Amino acid sequence: MDFKEVIAYFEEISDDEVVNSNKRFAIGCENSYGIRLPVIRKLAKEIGKDHDLACELWDHPYHESHLLATMIEEKEKVTFGQLNEWVNSFYSWDIVDQACINLLVDLPEARENIFVWCDSDREFVKRTAFSLIAVIAVHDKKTSAEDFDKFFPLIKNASFDNRNFVKKSVNWALRQIGKRDIDCNKKALDVAYEISKNDDKTCRWISSNAIRELESEKVQKKLS
Repeated sequence: MDFKEVIAYFEEISDDEVVNSNKRFAIGCENSYGIRLPVIRKLAKEIGKDHDLACELWDHPYHESHLLATMIEEKEKVTFGQLNEWVNSFYSWDIVDQACINLLVDLPEARENIFVWCDSDREFVKRTAFSLIAVIAVHDKKTSAEDFDKFFPLIKNASFDNRNFVKKSVNWALRQIGKRDIDCNKKALDVAYEISKNDDKTCRWISSNAIRELESEKVQKKLS
């Protein structure tokens, strides 16, 4: 399937109702075909990995083409320049999270850039850092508990950022680390309680949300 065929397919199945629904959840960009994620995932499986097509799709200014690009990109062919270009053009929380899940989690350069992106003034670039930490915590079972220690200072520093899509990703990262195992749970809770001591509304929201889940009977029972 080539670029023209993909776009023709998107145009054929476009749905304004989905576009309007996505807007209510702050999903997407100005240009959207209104296609649900499971449909895009199915198409990605049919296409397979294709670097050239992924790059063409990324240059097409539509939300669904960007999502599909993250799914079919060949991780071995992603250059450092491409990685930064894509991340710095993120515009929506879902493109951030899908890129982390579909591609960035497998890129060593992306993991290294967590320590750069976490200080960005751009909301969705900064979200990328903490969403990627969360995705690593969920999907990378080879990473040890000690490997997450280096992320706790980043989480504490970012806990003052009251931008909606940053604070939610910081909270997500803390909660997912704390659900890996009992050791991570204890460390994440220690960080959450430390954050809670700050006289700041965002800190209190992040910490209380994390503490509530990480101390819950469901989580504690699973970890024990």
